[in-house]
Amino acid sequence: MAASEQSANKQFGGWNRRYTHDSQVLGCSMTFTVYFPPAAEEGSVPVLYFLSGLTCDDQNFITKAGAQRKASELGIALVSPDTSPRADVPGENDKMEVGSAAGFYLNATEGKWKKNYQMYDYIVKELPSVLKGLKGLQIEKASIMGHSMGGHGALIIGLRNPDKYAAISAFAPISNPSTTPMGSTALAAYLGDDKSAWKQYDATEVAKSYHGPSKKILIDQGTSDNFWKENLKPENFKEAAPKELSVELRHQDGYNHSYFFISTFVEDHVAFHAAQLQ
Repeated sequence: MAASEQSANKQFGGWNRRYTHDSQVLGCSMTFTVYFPPAAEEGSVPVLYFLSGLTCDDQNFITKAGAQRKASELGIALVSPDTSPRADVPGENDKMEVGSAAGFYLNATEGKWKKNYQMYDYIVKELPSVLKGLKGLQIEKASIMGHSMGGHGALIIGLRNPDKYAAISAFAPISNPSTTPMGSTALAAYLGDDKSAWKQYDATEVAKSYHGPSKKILIDQGTSDNFWKENLKPENFKEAAPKELSVELRHQDGYNHSYFFISTFVEDHVAFHAAQLQ
């Protein structure tokens, strides 16, 4: 599972390093990128995972969000994995919501998807093990955030593994997928028609039964986001959250679903996680 470095680009005194490795969990070669702040050259630094959304790969966040400036300042490594296996499953490019670049950060149980589409286990178990082989990362000290489908992933992974992640944040997350057209399409394809099986990957449903340690959650939602009302529903998540979850939901006037939105507020998120990690 050792990672092989493919490229390196210096930024704000640190390095964006892109790696490939053979994934046993996903049954294919996978790519991820890590931004190492300057502090990683002197010792081990905490890790902040960013899970990207539909149609993205490991590079979108790294090249568009501009998070490296704050990560460099605060001494945090940014880890950006890919959004799905790249296993050449037949038909994986037929729908935006299912297949390539649409792994939904779950473990598929249905048909052609179940062999390779195990993104939940990849993010929670295998990727951290691979990262342990890289110098300068304090894997045991981690936090998680994401955008859209990746915001969904950050919420469910963070809530289901509260001892692994110091805090959770999201930009325009798919927060209640079992009640939305986009989310239902993905969940039905990967998990089948039994909607009770969907609940473990629906952040609003997971929040309803959460009884773990207190956790801070920051969510930003743009008010000009075309996906907001029908497919995201972060308000449902906030309403369902129990007292153990301190959810700050900020509605950002005029912002849409793009990286223009993410780049405007990403430094807030990096600082939010740094405070919890420290």
